[in-house]
Amino acid sequence: MKRAAWVLLGLLLLVGSRANAQAVPQQAQLPATFTPDLSGTAADAAGDAAANSSVPRPLLSAVLIPPSAQPGRGDASSSAAAPQGVTAVFPHYSFQAYVGYTFVRVYALPTREVNRNGFDLSMSYYLKNSYIGVEGALTSTFGSVGNERSDFLFAGGGPRVRLAAPRGTELWAHGLVGGANFGPSISGFSQSALTYEVGGGIDINAHLQHFAYRLEGDMIGTRLYETTQYNPKFTVGIVYKF
Repeated sequence: MKRAAWVLLGLLLLVGSRANAQAVPQQAQLPATFTPDLSGTAADAAGDAAANSSVPRPLLSAVLIPPSAQPGRGDASSSAAAPQGVTAVFPHYSFQAYVGYTFVRVYALPTREVNRNGFDLSMSYYLKNSYIGVEGALTSTFGSVGNERSDFLFAGGGPRVRLAAPRGTELWAHGLVGGANFGPSISGFSQSALTYEVGGGIDINAHLQHFAYRLEGDMIGTRLYETTQYNPKFTVGIVYKF
């Protein structure tokens, strides 16, 4: 058993020595015109090694001299331009459609305020994929006062601006002008009025192509029942960009 082990070890050494003897001639076949600049400490060391070695001088030079000291073989990372910081890079889509849940607190009268829940719909278009666009929106909320139906509706349109932020986030603001309707009807007073809405929000990347989550806060200004109202509105939902 020991004799077989020694024979196996001898065969492995023999194969290893033959492979090593074949590797040197293959590496030594370098272009005859390769003449590295042997200057400085690294070059002196290469020259001394070449004088005392039977290995061809070009091979020793290629091994002993660092790539950065060899002609035309500088560190590629040093010559490459440093990457510039990239922020807020994400696809811009011309159209955005939104649907979400909406809460509105209506200050109908100085001594009367009601909360309304409903939904928000909007469609936005950005001119030539720019940061400026136009928007049309509809807010529809529902409720009752006593036994009477009391809904608050608003429809309007106006300009819209957006700002790209990191990680595909989008900040935006808008100003809308339109009309609102609020019930119930009171004799001698109008249920409808010229209305404006100002505010903004944030669209957060949903990690799904074309989709984002929206958080929005606005103030809706109305004048109903000969009383001026400043009604806060909050909405959360889904944006589809295309």
